[in-house]
Amino acid sequence: MKRIVILISGRGSNMEAIVQACEAEQWGARIAAVISNRPHAKGLQFAAARGIPTAVVDHTQHVSREAFDAELARVIDTHQPDVVALAGFMRILTARFVQHYQGRLVNIHPSLLPAFPGLHTHRRALEAGCKLAGATVHLVTPELDHGPIIVQAAVPVLPDDTEDSLAARVLAREHIIYPRAVRWMVEGALELRKGIVTHRGGEAQLLL
Repeated sequence: MKRIVILISGRGSNMEAIVQACEAEQWGARIAAVISNRPHAKGLQFAAARGIPTAVVDHTQHVSREAFDAELARVIDTHQPDVVALAGFMRILTARFVQHYQGRLVNIHPSLLPAFPGLHTHRRALEAGCKLAGATVHLVTPELDHGPIIVQAAVPVLPDDTEDSLAARVLAREHIIYPRAVRWMVEGALELRKGIVTHRGGEAQLLL
């Protein structure tokens, strides 16, 4: 039985999607813990109600990013994770932390990477006149919002879209592709070669 640890900072809607898919699809895995850097993150309540262990590592209680990451890694490692999933975890992680979980650390970003890393992705897509937007699940590397791409989902940008309407349509796709990517990881279905991730069974890595 593989173990998944999920890191959140807020309501954790992608965390919820992963938890629900793990249960509904009967993965050979369990959610070992949900951990937040914010004590009042709403997603902690959802996890606790499902009987999932929760923990808080408050970044404001640490003197440096390195000290926070060291304590976060210590707490994560008590659960012996096979996969660590960042689900709206709003902290930039140090290279040492990322390297500690190399090949096990995964993130979702609300753009079609490598386009629009960082914040305000939907605003930037609209300002650029993009005709497609979307989300990307990728393996985490020390470079922010980069790393080998596992799966992407694309949605059309509509003429009357606002940031909020585009974000909502992309988020609905995030809730599909993030659980799919985590399931592939626990199944050992992915192969990384020369920086490219492929699915050994040929499952589609793009959702339109």
